[in-house]
Amino acid sequence: MNPKIELLAPGGDVDAIKAAIIAGADAVYCGLDTFNARNRASNISFDELVGIIRLAHEYQCQIFLTLNIVILEREFKTLTTLLNKLVNTTLDGVIVQDIGLCYVLRKYYPTLDIHASTQLTTHNIGQIPFLKKLGASRVNLSRELNLREITAMAKVGHEHNVLTEVFVHGSLCVAFSGLCYSTSASVGNSGNRGRCSQACREEYETTESGNNFPLNIKDNSAFFDLPALIEAGVHSFKIEGRIKGASYVHTVVDSFRKQIDGFVKTGELTQDGERLYKVFNRDFSNAFLRGDLNQSMFIENPRDNSKNHAIKNHSLKTYGTDASNSISVVQIQEVEQGLNKEKDQITASVFDKIKHLSIDKIPLYLTFSGDVGQPLSITVTTETSGFGVNSADEQTQKSFVVNSEQLLTLSEEFGIDQAAIEKRFKSLASAEYDLKALNINALASNVSIPFKVLTLLKNEIASTLIKQDIVPSIELPKLERHAKVIADENKPQKRANLSVLICDEADIALADETDAAIFFKLPDAYKRGCTKYVDFFRENPRLIPWFPSVLIGKDYDVALNILEQVKPELIVTNNTGIAYRAYELGIKWIAGPFLNTTNSYALLALQEQFNCNGAFISNEINKQQIKTIARPKNFKMMYSIYHPILLMASRQCFFQQSVGCEKPRIDNGCMLSCDKSTSITNLKGVSFAIDKQKAGYPSIYNKDQFLNTDVIDDLADMFDDFMIDLTNIGAGDKKSPDKVMLIKQFEQLLSGELTDDSPVKETLSIMVPEQTNIQYFNGL
Repeated sequence: MNPKIELLAPGGDVDAIKAAIIAGADAVYCGLDTFNARNRASNISFDELVGIIRLAHEYQCQIFLTLNIVILEREFKTLTTLLNKLVNTTLDGVIVQDIGLCYVLRKYYPTLDIHASTQLTTHNIGQIPFLKKLGASRVNLSRELNLREITAMAKVGHEHNVLTEVFVHGSLCVAFSGLCYSTSASVGNSGNRGRCSQACREEYETTESGNNFPLNIKDNSAFFDLPALIEAGVHSFKIEGRIKGASYVHTVVDSFRKQIDGFVKTGELTQDGERLYKVFNRDFSNAFLRGDLNQSMFIENPRDNSKNHAIKNHSLKTYGTDASNSISVVQIQEVEQGLNKEKDQITASVFDKIKHLSIDKIPLYLTFSGDVGQPLSITVTTETSGFGVNSADEQTQKSFVVNSEQLLTLSEEFGIDQAAIEKRFKSLASAEYDLKALNINALASNVSIPFKVLTLLKNEIASTLIKQDIVPSIELPKLERHAKVIADENKPQKRANLSVLICDEADIALADETDAAIFFKLPDAYKRGCTKYVDFFRENPRLIPWFPSVLIGKDYDVALNILEQVKPELIVTNNTGIAYRAYELGIKWIAGPFLNTTNSYALLALQEQFNCNGAFISNEINKQQIKTIARPKNFKMMYSIYHPILLMASRQCFFQQSVGCEKPRIDNGCMLSCDKSTSITNLKGVSFAIDKQKAGYPSIYNKDQFLNTDVIDDLADMFDDFMIDLTNIGAGDKKSPDKVMLIKQFEQLLSGELTDDSPVKETLSIMVPEQTNIQYFNGL
């Protein structure tokens, strides 16, 4: 493992990337105009990427490309075209969310280094070996973790030779990254596709506690926690901000560079952090890192806080108080004018520093020479501007020569001419090189050499120019589509099986009403050393354990203990740490709906690498997107047709800012005992339920339930199992439908014996009056 502390900077456009490089970033992550989770950033073209890689490497800075969204089946052809180009660059790594993309990269593009995105919600030690097996060399840890949890994960990372990244500055999501569906559920703007609409920053109707921005939290900053993170064993300090400009990026990166270097040199923190307030911020908090989840994390201003900070500072210095009403309107205007002037100076200074940095294509000249009985000789000359870190400000040339092993022969009919040369060598004009001239003046007339030799020479030149062997393009093989396995062909066939999800022990009685599979949802949190569920599953062997998405620290340990002690025949898990342990124990497992499975390659990865037996297909994708997915052999495909629509779940408390809470901060007691529910309403009049189950994370739900009977008619041949969620989670104070009656209605739908005038769908509409299946039509 490399003990070097890496400073990883954001780059939303070319100027921001240049600013990060010149400010001293060790690496920069950036995105193209497709396949990345920051659609609102300017992003860059492929040609610009190649120039950026060259420029960054001159400054000993690495470039990582973000391909950090879930991938749809139809996109893999276009994605492969991109990967065929990327693999022949000197790109240092790709940041990935999609399990299917990990599979493709690992199998077909092993030279591309895989980094696991924060969108993979990596928060427990079991997920490190899971991601390692997928091919990841580093993982970006969830932003909600505290120092103790980060230390444990970094330790496991070292044991598995996996580097760990931690966000140390920039915007925070109030939701767990990768598990926010706030606008996906309504208009298809999924955060898992880079189209986050920041519902958490929106204004809502004034809440009982008097807040208008109840979900808006301050920016993250670990500026004064760097020694603790170094001690924790973290490899990379990552700055958020790909939608920020060059002046922001330079200021933040330069500040962190000086802080890191000062600490490494002196053992002390040498910077006061005031420069961080000169650029965009929502004020700062390190509460997640310190494990102190309190009300001060929230701020009633989603916009730039730099002016407010400047006014408070002026008031404190002048009058000894930071109350803004202690200074006059004139003084406030003077402070604002002074800050704006300072910001303008920062911007001008940054652009003055980066204006000489060029990512233009390198001029390329080829000179051909040789005569009969001699090898064909090609002199390759490149011309650079000389603006590299160790170069003078002048044009510089580099040359090398390649010679054919085969000698030139005389041939008046098939002699090499200008047209033949251009046809064979024009492809050297690329994203990095501008082919200026193909000079054959020194080549004798009427000489010939086989065209395959010209191709070999061209490939040798290309390899030398990029300093690596050319990797041939690949085309993904056509996937086989396997039918469902019919258990008993002599029995009347249902359109698909029914399964039921419950979380209340009282609902175990539902097993007497149906032969459907019964999943029992385990909580997110447990009392330390809890053995309750071990006995519970042993006493109720028909129940299939359902593990939640988020299991952090001790909660993961207890969930793991349940798995290891019970050793059930089958589980469903939404957590990859539990999935990895089930794989190790030889326990059959199904990938839950919150693993965001959207393509065939994800199914192949789960089956081939982790012996997974089936998967729920993501509810974010639509009918056409589902239809294109190919089932692997002997693999179950499942889909949830009735459930509450989770918009976001959080480690932070949603009640402090909505109805208020007497506790100033969240503690273990809150997690285990609180079961409040309320709602918030946006300025369009749309209400959202806030629900907190005992031992569950605070969550926000759509007002409508997801109810999709259309998929049964459309795609029953694709699915082995349709699930209905009867957990009551997200219902708030609304009365839930009769569960036995719901089961009977869905059983009739799946029986395959319904007549056209059957009232089942109408009955369901009455039982579930607030319903939607818009995701099934919108998709991603």
